Amino acid sequence: MENFIKLGRKIVAVARNYRKHAAELNNPVPEEPMIFLKPTSSYIQEGEAIRIPPGCNRLFHEVELGIVIGKRGSNIPYNHYLDYVYGYILALDMTARDLTEVGLPWNISKGFDTACPVSKLITKSALGDPHSARLWLKVDGIMKQDGNTSDMVHNIPKLISYISQFMTLEPGDVILTGTPDGIGPVIANQNITCGINDVLQMSFNVE
Repeated sequence: MENFIKLGRKIVAVARNYRKHAAELNNPVPEEPMIFLKPTSSYIQEGEAIRIPPGCNRLFHEVELGIVIGKRGSNIPYNHYLDYVYGYILALDMTARDLTEVGLPWNISKGFDTACPVSKLITKSALGDPHSARLWLKVDGIMKQDGNTSDMVHNIPKLISYISQFMTLEPGDVILTGTPDGIGPVIANQNITCGINDVLQMSFNVE
């Protein structure tokens, strides 16, 4: 499953899954998970650059924990969620914020090429408790986001169970679990470095 980028058929992302993040955007916290999709063509890994899409003047960073699905499942019971988790990744949900704020669908604002930088696979044992993981992000060495997955509104079993009611999860699919507060803009020639616990960090240049 190291090749989840090639194997997976979809990226299922969760919006407003941290209360402070919803508050910083003046958005209500949804009672059920708020779901959107990113195309797998938006994946990049270290060594590739984040490219600002045409017409975007406000490109924002959002650091997230991603879940890599290990086997096919639908209507997955809440208590059996871990059977379907192969491992985890660190991810960025790059967002053309000015395009999300004009009432348009999020397909372009969150699905453009290079909109989903991801790390290599993190095993379940290496991460430990996914509900107690520190997520942090720096822009040019300055801390911008510093949160913990313990603050998620909807936890991982809830997300897997809920999403699988509507769409079958398949091996290599990725679920992005939402971002903590502190999101903000990046511009060309800046560098984003982010990490999860002391397990892994990654770095991307913006161009």
